[in-house]
Amino acid sequence: MLIKSPIHDVHEKFAAKFTEFAGFKMPIYYSSIKNEHITVREKVGLFDVSHMSNIWISGSDAEKLISLTTIEDASKIKNEMSQYTAILREDGTIIDDVIFMHLNDEYMMIPNAGMSEKIADWLRKKAKENNLTVKINDVSRNYTILAIQGPDSRNTLQKLTDTDLNKIGFFGCSYIHIAGKECIISHTGYTGELGFELQINNKEKPEVLFNKIISEGGEYGIKPIGLGARDTLRLEKSFLLAGNEFKDGRTPLEALLNWAINWNHEFIGKTSLLKQKEMGNYERLTNLLCLENGVPRNGCEIQKDGLKVGIVTSGTISPCLNKGIAMAYVKSEYREIDNILDILVRGKKIKAKVTKPPFVKKDWAKLK
Repeated sequence: MLIKSPIHDVHEKFAAKFTEFAGFKMPIYYSSIKNEHITVREKVGLFDVSHMSNIWISGSDAEKLISLTTIEDASKIKNEMSQYTAILREDGTIIDDVIFMHLNDEYMMIPNAGMSEKIADWLRKKAKENNLTVKINDVSRNYTILAIQGPDSRNTLQKLTDTDLNKIGFFGCSYIHIAGKECIISHTGYTGELGFELQINNKEKPEVLFNKIISEGGEYGIKPIGLGARDTLRLEKSFLLAGNEFKDGRTPLEALLNWAINWNHEFIGKTSLLKQKEMGNYERLTNLLCLENGVPRNGCEIQKDGLKVGIVTSGTISPCLNKGIAMAYVKSEYREIDNILDILVRGKKIKAKVTKPPFVKKDWAKLK
């Protein structure tokens, strides 16, 4: 049976259309994916992302465990700051990409949908193997996660709190009261726009908060947004989706996450990554902009002169560009910017150009 969001009834009242995603029944859209996409780029939208996971990590060795199991040195992340990172197997391949928040003497880790048990078990296993004193508490079903994204997201939330949201910097996090509800706020996002996430304990009646945000955001044109637009928004910004970009056991080097690796500490998978880095001849994630009509999708083959040189992991029609866009793993010798490759879409070759990420630049709404 599919897991429903704690505020599922709210989505039904907004006439949401639902989809199955990683074992959850979640809104895919309310009006249309394109309409909701443009709303977030130009105004502000409210997402329910409660399919994501919540794991508390505490104890005297919590910092050591996070540093051991991720590519980040947790000692570098100050209190009330969060960090994007990845959890690796010994062979250097990615189990999941996560964000963790440092909140006083504890850390809250946010794995992807359907990954809570797997990540919690992995953390417990590594803690036991290394004799670390930690407590791992999977509280995923105890929380509702809301994401408010778009140019007017701060203006909307500011109406509901006495906390100056301008003081919560990028990747900052803290405890806060929004509309009288205690929650954890973080300033990250998965759309490439200004945005915040709220982790709300279900005891706080998150459905009330959802409705108040919609009400107060009315003057800015706020709308509830489904997972369909969440996917197209993230793809325009070249953000990775774990179930696509890491599905076949990819490493951070292949996924262009070099920038997220703190090499100055020991972590699981480091030895394997150093070997791959030295070899250098591995496929890398590549942006492709379609020059002809066609919708690239996950699994489409990439060719050059009839030879297979890669595979699409994520693809769609960009609502902002009105062109097909794709991310694909491509052999290193074919990744030169402006190189023309073919994407096989339903047996038809679609010409596409290698481009620099992201597909849609910052402040697209203003520049257009």
